Amino acid sequence: MERQVAIIGAGVSGLLACKYTLSKGYRPVVFEAQSNIGGVWTKTIESTKLQTPKPLYQFSDFPWPDSVVEDFPPQHTVLHYVESYARHFDLLRHIKFNCKVISISYDGPPASEMQAWALWGGTGHPFSSKGKWNVTVHDTHALSTQVYEADFVIICVGRFSGIPNIPEFPTGKGPQVFQGKVMHSMDYAALDYASAKELVRGKRVAVVGFQKSALDIAMECSTANGMDHPCTVIYRSEHWNLPDYLPWGVPIACLYLNRFSELSIHKPGEGLLLSLIATLLSPVRWGLSKFVESHINHKLRLKKFGMVPNHSFLQELSSCLVSTVPEDFYNRVEKGSIRLKKAPNFSFCKEGILIDGGNETLKVDMVILATGFKGIEKLRDIFVSPTFQDCIDGSADNTVPLYRECIHPRIPQLAVIGFSESLANLYTSEMRCRWLAELLDGTFKLPNIKEMEEDVAEWDKCMKRYAAKYYRRSCIGALHLWYNDQLCKDMGWNHKRKKGFLAELFEPYGPTDYAHP
Repeated sequence: MERQVAIIGAGVSGLLACKYTLSKGYRPVVFEAQSNIGGVWTKTIESTKLQTPKPLYQFSDFPWPDSVVEDFPPQHTVLHYVESYARHFDLLRHIKFNCKVISISYDGPPASEMQAWALWGGTGHPFSSKGKWNVTVHDTHALSTQVYEADFVIICVGRFSGIPNIPEFPTGKGPQVFQGKVMHSMDYAALDYASAKELVRGKRVAVVGFQKSALDIAMECSTANGMDHPCTVIYRSEHWNLPDYLPWGVPIACLYLNRFSELSIHKPGEGLLLSLIATLLSPVRWGLSKFVESHINHKLRLKKFGMVPNHSFLQELSSCLVSTVPEDFYNRVEKGSIRLKKAPNFSFCKEGILIDGGNETLKVDMVILATGFKGIEKLRDIFVSPTFQDCIDGSADNTVPLYRECIHPRIPQLAVIGFSESLANLYTSEMRCRWLAELLDGTFKLPNIKEMEEDVAEWDKCMKRYAAKYYRRSCIGALHLWYNDQLCKDMGWNHKRKKGFLAELFEPYGPTDYAHP
């Protein structure tokens, strides 16, 4: 019997899920809310470029064309690459565009029976004769709603779109009291480039945040207004944003994406020997972090601007917060067209922004909140069942509880791809989709629910150890190879992909190392 697989989202993860389920003979249907593919790459700020070096952000069986020479291509080039991949593997015919998934509901055994299961889905198999998913889809063009039945659902909605994260403010001190304009970076990015420039031109703009979108928007405001109306960047804490991926001339992949560097990191399920090695190599772990930090300090002159973070680069890496600083950013800070203002908290008043409880007033005409997205809320709200909502939400003290960052042990016939982050999200999503395709095809079975939950807890503990206060961001950053090893072992692949002992120990790993089983 032909199995129906529903995939939600036609970003990079959704396209990969479609390709690999097709390779196993399944019949996927991809529901995409927009009119085109590409996810976050569909529409961005004009100056947005790839954040990961191109060799790490590519499909294992579809290399970048020789015509793309930049290591960090601009948005339109990345989007064209993704579109070319979809055309090459004939994926577009499986996508229903302008179809927004409103909700998914599980039609199966009662909750009491499912809670008593010892195995995922009751049998440990990805498909079940006892249950199916009902996927409610709204066609935004036809203005009609239809319910589709699926044997398995793959959620690929990502975490950097959809529901903007708007800070909460005391009564009477929110955006409503401000006489100027307040918008989220999501709305700014949705504007066409000319409209975005016109919007900020001639205005005193404050950008809240210090991640990539915030820095890109600040640069665009600085370009539009120069010294006449400097752009103020309001941030809560400093970050180790990279000027490049070559600290002191050494590719960062050689420092953090090889087996030797991971030997210095404690890993979930590592055993006594590896734990001892990680402890003995702790000076190496410290030294690698300091090596990168010294390069960033030197290149960006962070000390001069009071922007040296009080945490390590390893913590930044472990929480997947690493991003690149736009070229010339700190030169503009030095010249005065961009101003940096640290504020543990802020609120609004009629004239602008109150800094640190009202001790200082920053008069502005516009505030752009580059404060991220509520990814977990978006994921949770897809489910109709309050039980499944609570399952996927987990607790405030833990990451999203997914086994292998893909499967919730207590939600049957469903996978989540592309929510948990890595240093190279395309690369990791492809590995996960290949793993999932083998699971669907019966190549291996999952452990029982208790064992999966224990494994999730072990990974959570490890994330907390190195990501510290940022651990809520599901991220495998410092354990890229260890994570891939687990997937390979599940699939029956040899997890050691290099030729020779020294190459295996010191050469960095990338997508092409996993081109073949």
